[in-house]
Amino acid sequence: MALFGSEKDQIVKTNKVRTTVVRTKNVVAELQKIAKSYEVSMDTLDFNILEIQTYIRNLEENKETEWELLPENELYQIDEESALLNPLFEIKQMYEVEIFSKNSENDVYKDFKLAIGANATKCKIYLSILANSYVKYKKHFEQELIIMIQKKKLRAGILLNVFDEMMPDVISKITAYIRVEQDVTYKKNETILIAQGYEPTLTVDDALVLHYDKKHQDIDEKTKVDYASRGFIQEVKKDEVLIEYIKAKKGKAGRDCRGKFLAPTEPKIKNEPKFAVDETIKVIETEISIQYIATENGYIAFENNTYLIKTDIDISEISFKTTGSIVTGVDSDVSINVAEKDVLKEAIGIGMIVEVSEIDIDGNVGKNAQVTAKKATVGGQTHKTATITADTLDINVHKGKAFGKNIHITRLEHGEVQGESIDISQALGGQIRGKDVVLEVCASHVRATASRKLEINKLLGSENIFTIDPALQDEKQESLNDTNKEISTLKKDIKHLLKEIHELAQLIKDGMSSFNDVKKRLVKYKKNGIKMPASFVTQYKKFQDMQTRYKELQSEEKRKQEKLTLLSVKKASFQDKIEDARIINHDRWIGYNEIRFHLITPKLDLVYKPREGSSEKIFGVVEVDEGEYEIRALKE
Repeated sequence: MALFGSEKDQIVKTNKVRTTVVRTKNVVAELQKIAKSYEVSMDTLDFNILEIQTYIRNLEENKETEWELLPENELYQIDEESALLNPLFEIKQMYEVEIFSKNSENDVYKDFKLAIGANATKCKIYLSILANSYVKYKKHFEQELIIMIQKKKLRAGILLNVFDEMMPDVISKITAYIRVEQDVTYKKNETILIAQGYEPTLTVDDALVLHYDKKHQDIDEKTKVDYASRGFIQEVKKDEVLIEYIKAKKGKAGRDCRGKFLAPTEPKIKNEPKFAVDETIKVIETEISIQYIATENGYIAFENNTYLIKTDIDISEISFKTTGSIVTGVDSDVSINVAEKDVLKEAIGIGMIVEVSEIDIDGNVGKNAQVTAKKATVGGQTHKTATITADTLDINVHKGKAFGKNIHITRLEHGEVQGESIDISQALGGQIRGKDVVLEVCASHVRATASRKLEINKLLGSENIFTIDPALQDEKQESLNDTNKEISTLKKDIKHLLKEIHELAQLIKDGMSSFNDVKKRLVKYKKNGIKMPASFVTQYKKFQDMQTRYKELQSEEKRKQEKLTLLSVKKASFQDKIEDARIINHDRWIGYNEIRFHLITPKLDLVYKPREGSSEKIFGVVEVDEGEYEIRALKE
């Protein structure tokens, strides 16, 4: 908001200006002329408004029309449509003013700092009372405030008594406040609307917005650009607005508070759509735009001047050099086939991030690559730092990390695998964690953990550890940890409660005889109408409060004991089915191997070392005595 006419302290010449009366449509120009002729600053001049005349006229083509003087009582009745918003309508004001030198010493309002401001179009005019302004109420303050504002408006070139129907209410409120307070210092700026013309509506040029092109959205000079994510394909969702053509629209005229007609500019049209779409994209047209909306999930493609949505894509590799990372989301319905098969090259390059619904990788997955999908296949091998995550996952040679639900690995070479149902054709070292695990061929240095069943069809090596852990899954382990924390907290709380209950019980026991004696005396006093001693009443109430507190503690301790019992049962349930869990080796035992069962209650690891050459096949945990368990070879 621009400000006009704020007071400034400055050194000026002291030439006295002779009082001059002028008739003008531009008071500022007259002030400048007189200031120049007397060689003084314009800020040293003041003026009185003697008369205001408002003229209007309607222009006619090729004909000059006469100005018509408008009566003061009709100023607010000018018709909006036929006059103020008519480009042929003109309005002007003439002012008769008396100009003279300002006498600041006698100015009782010199510390009342007022300024006039306007918005960019000059259609809204504001009065600002500046911070630290001081004013003391005088008898004719209301009339003098009007004069001060009118002068500020004239210096800013704003028409008087036009567009300012709110002025009387503004003046009244300011005056009422200062009249009540008598003298006021404004602690902060106050801004009030005092005039309002007709704000124009801006013209809208046409525009073509590519909403699908997310790589160019929300980018500024401070944004850190991820050059590995170059948006090789742009994923889209069903019902997503992909492209929008904003139609050109001519704005509406306005008129500012200086009386100037504000004509709208002609709209520019240079972005009309010249492309086609197929049935995968629907078109909705309204008065203001044309929207192109996806009818299915996938990625947007542009072929033969036609936009369409596709779900399948064949590429030779995904690398920094060619495509960059591809992240469309596992629910995008996008399927990628990566065709690079050369064992010396990488189908998924170093550091690439891929997230799609399905991916079929014919070759290798490189260093630090991350692949996420609902279904994934790796025909080559994964680097030891690569991570593959998919509900259904099939890997040829795995050295990195794999996470999923149903996982098949042809050859595991010291990699990590975590899932629900895991089937490994050949395990040459590595860490395996799942609900059900099957090792077709197990070599050496394998760490395999299952929560329900672990099965080995052929054992060729040693130094393997096979474990049953009922709390294997992350969510179960997290729940168990939370349960243990709650149990620990409850045990501490119960211990403190029992201590406090014991102490209160002893106090009640020791004071019971005195309490009964006081009780009898109080009953006697009440019966005989004698005022009870305050000390007796206090003692009696204190003992009653002690008894109430004792009952409350007992109830709280009971609730916590019940919750502790429930949590203990919940904790025990984590290993309810551990006696049904099995480790099965269909082959003979060779070398050194370990079988472990991880118990939760009691918390301990049972370890069994099968004898080399033993043909024992099925192993489970049995309870040999109450709370005592051991691993045994079973028939089933």
